[in-house]
Amino acid sequence: MTGESAAVQPVAARGVSNSDFTGLARIVRERGLMRRRYGYYWTNLAAVPVLFTAGILLFLWIGDSWWQLFTAVGFAVLFTQTAFLGHDAAHRQIFRSGRWNDWISLIIGDLFVGMSYGWWQHKHTRHHAAPNQLGADPDLELPVVAFTPEKAAQERPLVLRWIIGHQGVFFFPILLLEGVSLHASSIRRVFAREPVPRRPTEIAFLTVRLLGYLGLVFFVLSPDKAAVFLAVQLGLFGVYMGSSFAPNHKGMPLVPKGLKLDFLRRQVLMSRNIHGNRLLDVAMGGLNYQIEHHLFPSMPRPHLRQAAPLIRTYCVEHGVSYTETGLWHSYGIVLRYINRVGLGKRDPFECPLLQQRATPADTRDTQNTANEP
Repeated sequence: MTGESAAVQPVAARGVSNSDFTGLARIVRERGLMRRRYGYYWTNLAAVPVLFTAGILLFLWIGDSWWQLFTAVGFAVLFTQTAFLGHDAAHRQIFRSGRWNDWISLIIGDLFVGMSYGWWQHKHTRHHAAPNQLGADPDLELPVVAFTPEKAAQERPLVLRWIIGHQGVFFFPILLLEGVSLHASSIRRVFAREPVPRRPTEIAFLTVRLLGYLGLVFFVLSPDKAAVFLAVQLGLFGVYMGSSFAPNHKGMPLVPKGLKLDFLRRQVLMSRNIHGNRLLDVAMGGLNYQIEHHLFPSMPRPHLRQAAPLIRTYCVEHGVSYTETGLWHSYGIVLRYINRVGLGKRDPFECPLLQQRATPADTRDTQNTANEP
């Protein structure tokens, strides 16, 4: 999908309504793609405590050794994969009962990963409601990366302005700090003044997880090895998490504040899929099917791959651009985009809704491939 073909018009200008999504939802339900996958999820849920126990026992067995750096890599992968499972529960993909999903999210997120479910839910729900919309999507308001020209133009010290101007170069190194940021944001949220559902439970779970983990690391390892171990584990955890979420929306159209779109276009036009094999599906926790996930957040992860061809065809038939690209190509798009933003340059992807240029190419380009914007 090219930058020009990404031009999106308001609902009133195109004469569409939510009936487009209603038709798609009916097809998805008829294909059985919303049914629960209890066997898949119970297997994964049972594997979590088993793998954590095995990891801790291996950590104790290796002892005070630099070989523990390999264990740190393993923990980074384990924590990220566990977080993906918590993400599924938070979206009501596992059980019909909201209460069951909430408690699974609390246990997995707070107790096993060390991330506040309440913080994540507060932030992520707003993102799903208005992906890439200025003033509404919290994922556009990161403190260290500018995703909009307005954010890049803010007054800063000279050094920070230079870093923002070359932020594409620093993007992945910055992700090394994302693991620490996720834990810190969780702690701030549970101790914040605003109401937090199940605050005592979250505080108890986070305390056990974070202090217990640090205590274990410093009990087994000498201070120097412990510091390096934590740096490797937290750094790789942040890179893995960030690398899984970054390709999904960054470099896609930005929606002006206050503009209303029908649900189908609001979710599809602002999202990007990453095509690949089933190994990629596992590695990215199903987040590579971002279009399907945004249209049907409660669809079980195993059904996303089956739903993708159906939804792609439906979008093409209804003249809605469906963007899909390879993993490395998507990273290239993201890095070039944030570099352009950091340098204060504007392109068609930065404000496509204001172009008002619907051309025949808009229909021709609604294919399952994407060129860089």
